[in-house]
Amino acid sequence: MSRHLSSLPDQSGRTFVVTGANSGLGLETARALAGAGGHVVLAVRDTDRGADAAAGITGSTDVRELDLADLGSVHRFAEKWDGALDVLVNNAGIMMVAEGRTVDGFERQFGTNHLGHFALTNLLLPQVTGRVVTVSSGLHRGRQVDFEDYNGERRYQPHRAYQQSKLSNLLFTSELQRRLDAAGSAVRATAAHPGYSATNLQSHHAVPLMNVLMSIGNKVIATSAAEGARPTIHAAIADLPGNTFVGPTKLRQTRGAPGPVPRSVEAQDPEAARRLWDLSEQLTGVRFPL
Repeated sequence: MSRHLSSLPDQSGRTFVVTGANSGLGLETARALAGAGGHVVLAVRDTDRGADAAAGITGSTDVRELDLADLGSVHRFAEKWDGALDVLVNNAGIMMVAEGRTVDGFERQFGTNHLGHFALTNLLLPQVTGRVVTVSSGLHRGRQVDFEDYNGERRYQPHRAYQQSKLSNLLFTSELQRRLDAAGSAVRATAAHPGYSATNLQSHHAVPLMNVLMSIGNKVIATSAAEGARPTIHAAIADLPGNTFVGPTKLRQTRGAPGPVPRSVEAQDPEAARRLWDLSEQLTGVRFPL
């Protein structure tokens, strides 16, 4: 077990939901939080794989079905939730995949990485007592969200669609925090950037050659998934202001605590954040509940 996983503050009595927790960063996040005494719900598409993952975790876990590419599945997950939820970790995601659509007809990366988590967060928010953590990426940097073609119908580019979805995660976090503050809520919204860590996220690129290059990068450059999960864990349990973006403070940070990292100018645009929120409400039919 990595050093940082054995030195977390006691999380006994706290409940966490981690989406996409059957592998990679999500699994390591779940492993760390359960190992520190928390009860962790692994929210996964494939419950058999989720059960296998949970079997390798020491601590209290539960496995529940959640497909973020299907708003019906998101609603069913939320409707079955009972009781308080200390921390929601919006971790699941897909990266630079071939063009495709979610069950509800959205471009897959925007629909899964952003809209699915947008709906899940707002549906669960009345039960959340502590924190909403959304995993973004340093690759959020680039152009602003294309509000005229967010669905990639005019032109689909795998890299651009991923960048747009990760930028959306940060705009969502900032607007969520603004709304929480306006509602007088003590819940905080934070975001995390894992750095370049070796997971299976990089193995589904739309261009086959990129899968080969990323596989090499995973072996030569990347940190482990356990190290990559550190910013998410920090964003979930550390005493941080709302709207903090947590990440590694250097390329290969294997020691010392993660800390606040800068975000792009586009990610700090309050008008774009409000516009994205309004669009997301229209697309999902889910509204801010507080």
